[in-house]
Amino acid sequence: MPSTPPNDDQFADLFSTLPNPSERSARTSTRTGPTPTAESRAPLSRREARAAAAREAAGRQDPPTQNDAPAPHAARPAAPDRPEPHAPVAAPRVSAADYPVVTAAMAARTSDDQPSEAPESGHTIDALFTDDPHHPHDTHHDRDRRKSRIAAWSIFAMVLAILGGLVFGGFWVWNTYEEPIRELFGWTEPKDYEPGLAEGEATVTIVDGDTGADISATLYEAGVTKTSGVFYDYLIATGQNPDFQPGVFALQQTMTAAAALEMLMDPASKLENTAQLREGLTVAQTLPLLADGIGLPIEEFEAAVQDPSAYGVDADSLEGWLFPATYTFNPDATVQQVIQTLVDRTVESLDNAGVPADRRHEILTIASIIEREARFEDDFFKVSRVIQNRLDPSNTETNGLLQMDSTAQYGANEDDGTVSSDADTLEDDNPWNTSIHPGLPIGPIANPGDLAITAAMEPAEGPWMYFVTVNPSSGETEFAETHAEHEQLVEKWRQWCSDNPDNGDC
Repeated sequence: MPSTPPNDDQFADLFSTLPNPSERSARTSTRTGPTPTAESRAPLSRREARAAAAREAAGRQDPPTQNDAPAPHAARPAAPDRPEPHAPVAAPRVSAADYPVVTAAMAARTSDDQPSEAPESGHTIDALFTDDPHHPHDTHHDRDRRKSRIAAWSIFAMVLAILGGLVFGGFWVWNTYEEPIRELFGWTEPKDYEPGLAEGEATVTIVDGDTGADISATLYEAGVTKTSGVFYDYLIATGQNPDFQPGVFALQQTMTAAAALEMLMDPASKLENTAQLREGLTVAQTLPLLADGIGLPIEEFEAAVQDPSAYGVDADSLEGWLFPATYTFNPDATVQQVIQTLVDRTVESLDNAGVPADRRHEILTIASIIEREARFEDDFFKVSRVIQNRLDPSNTETNGLLQMDSTAQYGANEDDGTVSSDADTLEDDNPWNTSIHPGLPIGPIANPGDLAITAAMEPAEGPWMYFVTVNPSSGETEFAETHAEHEQLVEKWRQWCSDNPDNGDC
């Protein structure tokens, strides 16, 4: 290995400017005359070097004395216009042990020749051998490290954003297309419960005229069967068409469709002196349930409801006043006592909702429409808002017409449970037809429950003017502000009906 450092050594340029010791000694002897003594020799430490340099600089600042004046023969020649070129001298390698000598030499040359110029960086040679935290190389490295950290965090943030987008997209796809995905991969869950899971209690009411599809939905809502259509599918698959008897039946929860049918056909499952009235029934649908459950003649109930004032109701009919609930009466209860119990329960619900006495008829009318039009709790309050928006005198979108299918069907005695009405029903001129008569109908169209009464008093906030049940099977309902948006929802409903031609809800 060569002893001379390569030309690209980082100290080569620096040490090439240092004086040659032999040249330095010659110049010194020429200027000062005698050979330097032990005191003028280069110090052996940095402290001595700095002290020697300071003494020499201080001595040159004092006025020259006679003893200090140079001899005539040693006068310095005039400096040429340009410095005399010197032969290049290889830069010596300096070790730590030579550092004091180098420092002294630099200090002596600076004080003898001319003031040295500070390097552009503002650092002295000491900085090369110290751990200065502000060293330019350290500053450069710190800047690189900061850039690396910023780049790493940026990449980490982008990865998180991508993962978050994938997770969100996966949830959206699953929630939107869960059924098709299950069918594609064979992940479809069984529609019926496994045998042996039945537990608890559930009461189910069968109304006169209920079909297998109606009872199938009732069983699901009561928690008896796993899906809304499994009971009806079982009847079709087994080719059965049983004669269901109206009444209240005691069943269990989480039953198979076969076990539920067996209990519905068992007379021992029918409850005595008990009547269960679900929300949305009319008076005509309620009276047979009361007669069958309590065991009193239907004719007595029909006669008892002819005079609403006998029960404190200021109206032409008890429609909306026979509160839906499950009732159990003593065997000796009379028809009038039964009717009064139902009316009192309605007044209790109105009072709990904060309905003033003079608004009872109005609120029951609105609540009865909500009960027939909405299926899910949130929709109750939205439908209530649609009714209020349409009744607003400043509304020019619908000219005060509610245009509710439920009211038109009630007035035309076409309570078939469908979500749409034919042209004849919508054009029938009766006081309940809100498609041709603005404002509310002349009275309630069904018996509302607590939720519908509360929704009538506390409508949700929103600009909706229309709503359409786009999926009659599931009850999915969407709301719209304009007639154009409403037409788009109607098209979605028509498409569903086209895809489900055997469904009786269209």
